[in-house]
Amino acid sequence: MAIAGTPATAHVDTSGSPYAVILRLATPTVLAMLTQSIVNEIDIVFFAHLPCPESSNGQAALLPSFILLWMFGGSLSAISVGTQAFTARRFAEKRPTDAGAVLVNAVCFATLAGIVFTIGGYVVVPLVLGTLKAGVRDAAEGYLRWRLLGITSMAVTFAFKAFFDGIGKTYIHLVAAVVMNVLNVALCYALIFGNFGAPRMGVSGAGLAAAISTYVGLFIMVGYALLPDYRGFRLFDLRRFSKRITRDILRLSVPSAVATIAVMTGFGLFVWIVAKLDAIAPAGVAESSCGLTEAVNGAATTDVVGVLKLTFTACLAFGTSTATLVSQSLGARDPDRATKFGWASVRLGLVIFGVVGLLEGVILTDAILRLVTHSELVRQAALLPLRIMGICTPLIAVGMILTQALFGAGNSRFVMIVELILHFTCLVPLAYILGIVLGGGLVGIWSAAVIYVILLSAAMAWKFASGDWKGIKL
Repeated sequence: MAIAGTPATAHVDTSGSPYAVILRLATPTVLAMLTQSIVNEIDIVFFAHLPCPESSNGQAALLPSFILLWMFGGSLSAISVGTQAFTARRFAEKRPTDAGAVLVNAVCFATLAGIVFTIGGYVVVPLVLGTLKAGVRDAAEGYLRWRLLGITSMAVTFAFKAFFDGIGKTYIHLVAAVVMNVLNVALCYALIFGNFGAPRMGVSGAGLAAAISTYVGLFIMVGYALLPDYRGFRLFDLRRFSKRITRDILRLSVPSAVATIAVMTGFGLFVWIVAKLDAIAPAGVAESSCGLTEAVNGAATTDVVGVLKLTFTACLAFGTSTATLVSQSLGARDPDRATKFGWASVRLGLVIFGVVGLLEGVILTDAILRLVTHSELVRQAALLPLRIMGICTPLIAVGMILTQALFGAGNSRFVMIVELILHFTCLVPLAYILGIVLGGGLVGIWSAAVIYVILLSAAMAWKFASGDWKGIKL
């Protein structure tokens, strides 16, 4: 335990090989974010036990709800990019109070903006959901009615996570994530089905459970920040609020927010193209167990995305730790070490996610699909796309790790530009051309995703190899 009022450590422990350092820092982050992703998939399992058609409507509502939630909450949570980059730099420069000031400003902005974004969500979401069929629309509105209340807590939690990650305390978010997600499962069980004396809320209960859990996770992060170890950072000194610091944080975070919106918009259009494929291919529609028509391609895409979300989350967590090491190395005026950590992380990612991709795309593909769907038609439709994306998993890891490394270096503008170009000149138009115009079907649509991954990885690798990010001053 450090002396009260003094920061717990002066630097991240970088003893040992760069691979050991990366794994030591990344493991808690990966576990925390995987915990979050796995629990998010629990909603699908719970909804499956609701009576028809409530079950099918609830499951169908989750994907558009997720996209809309991340359009608002995810874009605001991009405040973490600037927060982590500046925190890590100031911490490496042995300026703990300045590192603490970064969090003060990030929290103030996230709180105020969260309220605005929440109000905006309640205004915009009903208009967007109007395009869904009645049962799915009602389920999504019920879910988001409560879930949107967690936008502010989500953004502020990401600010605290970015601070703790920036000083190398990645285990703190792991603790918060485990507690909040165990609570979320219990609350879902109570509120969806009306157990433990709670009202039966159905799909809406999952939204309320998630919102409550995000605030519990935030309170845990705040509790850690109140410990004597972190008193020297002056994390709750509102006198450290500064328009200049807030502006600097936003300068790095806004491009990331724009990139998040681009990704969600592109993904929404991708899903729309899949839905169009079902609309023009009657053979791709089957009877579900509820006696309702089931869009096979849409269901298959939902299942593939559900599996890949776990991989994406692990890659993102791995990249976040890389961002800390890159940023701290630059703060310590050691750009060569930043380069070493970046490429070491890429090599680790290729090995680790190469194994994951082999399991997903070759060895366990059919077994995985049997866990997430009971429809033989859906399983057959999803099989080849999941094999293709599983084989591409190492490239996905490269792209996401180097994206986060560039965020850590302060080069978020380049990432934004690349995401905008690739989503709207590559992923979306190619998916439509290959899948609809040329008749490639679902495989053609997912082939566009492969091309997107290849180009994203190539662009990020080229930029990181150029080294011009080493001269960015924060």
